Amino acid sequence: MANTSSLPKFIQLSEMLIREIAAGHLADGARLPPEREMADDLGVAVGTLRKALADVEAKGLLERIQGSGNYVRHRPAVESVYAFFRLELLKGGGLPTAEVLDVARLAKPAPFARLGGDPEGHRIRRLRYLDDVLIALEEIWLDGAQRDVIATEDLSESLYHFYRHELGLVIASVEDRIGVEAVPDWAPAAFHLRPGVMAGYIARVSWTAAKEPAEFSRTWYDAGRAAYISRMGKG
Repeated sequence: MANTSSLPKFIQLSEMLIREIAAGHLADGARLPPEREMADDLGVAVGTLRKALADVEAKGLLERIQGSGNYVRHRPAVESVYAFFRLELLKGGGLPTAEVLDVARLAKPAPFARLGGDPEGHRIRRLRYLDDVLIALEEIWLDGAQRDVIATEDLSESLYHFYRHELGLVIASVEDRIGVEAVPDWAPAAFHLRPGVMAGYIARVSWTAAKEPAEFSRTWYDAGRAAYISRMGKG
């Protein structure tokens, strides 16, 4: 098993703040701590924090007032690396990270046969964490025509970030079907829910802007540690 390549630190910080705002941990209008204090608390350089804050500001979630400070601004439908990642800690939020179990090019099984035109696909299996808490097991299928070979070291912790920047593949929408399923027999010993145990389950189809299916994924998650959250509307 191997960790996927980390996203740049400022993007990780930006995504953490975006998810904290979405979860309501940072209220609309709240003033963030002074930048040097905040950087010290997060263990990062002030310059790295400022790049993250600039990214959050560009997404409309932060108002930076010279001489006064940085103020949170809530808004819906923010473009984010993890915009389609719906799992959150039970308290809300949590920064997603991933650990790859294996990547293999295989003949696509029947449920994924309509994914693209290649009879083979890239199967990616991962463990998912939120704030370093293990919450889920994933299996993702990507059409083999997207790239001949995908190795663990090619992947970033956000597959959609990898798709966009390395494959030129942009995910425009997803369809999730939520239910309960038994943890599969290939679950590793590192996953705390044993094979056969019932767990929260997400079956996802991801689509391009041209309405072509681009990815299928299956996620088994621990409902005692995480919840599926979908926010809609103007709030």
